Amino acid sequence: MNKLLYRLIFIITPLTFTACSKSFLEVVPLGSQVASATADYDKLMNSPYLYMARGGGGWQEEVLMGDDLAAEDGLFSTVSQHMTRLFQWQDIVYYPNDAYQRPPLLLQSLSSNQYQLNKIINEVMNSTDGTDAQKRSIRAEARATRAWCNFQLINIYAKPYLAATAASDPGFPIITQADVSATVFKRGTVQEMYDFIIKDFTESIPDLPVNPAIRTRMSKAAAEGLLGKVYLFMGRYSDALPLLNAAFNDLGTGGAKLYDYNQTLGTGGAFLPINRNTGPANGPGNNFTDLTESVLFKVYYNGGYNGNMYGNNGLVLTPQTAALFDTSDLRLQLYTNKNPDGSLNAGGRLRKYGIQYSRYGLELSELYLLRAECKARLNDLTGAVADVEILRVHRMPTADAPVPAAVAGDRVALVKFIIEERIREFAMEGYRWFDMRRLSVDPLFSGITFTHTLYNKDGSTVAYTLRQPDRLVMQLPYNFLQYNQDMPNNP
Repeated sequence: MNKLLYRLIFIITPLTFTACSKSFLEVVPLGSQVASATADYDKLMNSPYLYMARGGGGWQEEVLMGDDLAAEDGLFSTVSQHMTRLFQWQDIVYYPNDAYQRPPLLLQSLSSNQYQLNKIINEVMNSTDGTDAQKRSIRAEARATRAWCNFQLINIYAKPYLAATAASDPGFPIITQADVSATVFKRGTVQEMYDFIIKDFTESIPDLPVNPAIRTRMSKAAAEGLLGKVYLFMGRYSDALPLLNAAFNDLGTGGAKLYDYNQTLGTGGAFLPINRNTGPANGPGNNFTDLTESVLFKVYYNGGYNGNMYGNNGLVLTPQTAALFDTSDLRLQLYTNKNPDGSLNAGGRLRKYGIQYSRYGLELSELYLLRAECKARLNDLTGAVADVEILRVHRMPTADAPVPAAVAGDRVALVKFIIEERIREFAMEGYRWFDMRRLSVDPLFSGITFTHTLYNKDGSTVAYTLRQPDRLVMQLPYNFLQYNQDMPNNP
């Protein structure tokens, strides 16, 4: 997997950063020279690890914990013991004596990135040769990117945000220094982390560019949209909506746009031909350099893998998830009822083969769905329907895109429909894990439960039920606690 990612990084860098062919990172290995000029810090923000998840450090863990998927025994269970533990929502996933001594992948990736981000934040204003505006812009990009990292960490290692308990619920350490020797940290509270995330985004937005050099880097629209998402996850819908509106207003020239699957998957469409093993050959899920729909481009590998790393081997849509799609929904062309060896799935279940590379920054499709949900929750049903239908008309024939009338006029039904649209758009890509957490404390979804099913070769099944609320939170890794023995772990 590391070799694959390194190849991808070397391919994507010249394609997207041709203007930086002799960047600071390329001329001198990272860590071998002290950045001093403003241009050095600017080039540090071009680090491929800030947009291409290193070593499987995207949402692979979150993919496996989402209840939108099931697994086929034989194809799945032989791949990785960690995959099995995540799929079963076991209490402990990463043991210190595991054969591969693997740390949590996303935590490792985000922690490494935060060291670099903190270095930029703390030093760039004292750099040489740049203007004050340039320095402030680079610092703002780094701070907003740090907020994006922290939002993911707090949604993995702490309880879902609940205003009544956030001030006492254990959070995740807030790290602001670029100090590789630091080992002792304090957890703080969920509220403190959310306040820090909001502060980072809010103070960054005024200095961010409307038109970034490339959409792998933070823009004003991206930060506004992500802060709107943070507020939505906190249940602060009135605070979220103005930011989501601002994000659309600040998309800038040449910004993200939606593909129309009616065209790209139609006769002679740009995504064709459809490869029997990997789906639409030219679709963005197979083209990791495609930034078309990305407000903020972040990508991780989410395809098949037969080694000890994570992959989508043996993963299929649950029948309940598959039933959410109308037969005319063109997103179904990202799935197949055939196993990797070409044989038909005995139960007719669908595996996702058209997305080898998942985007997990901020996609334009999610921005529409975030704003639609906010509007629905604030009782602007007409506005919510309009937003969700903009996405749907790009994903299916126009005649099938309207929200059903019975749903469009009912606030609760519409919110649930929009949540289901999030599943249709992002199934098996990790988004569902974050929604599961917030819905577990949402009164509209009171009593919600989450299950996984393993389909055995003999036709029998094994069901696993997520133990709430404990397993909506991952335990802190062993090495964290080894150096912080007074730090309380999650149950």
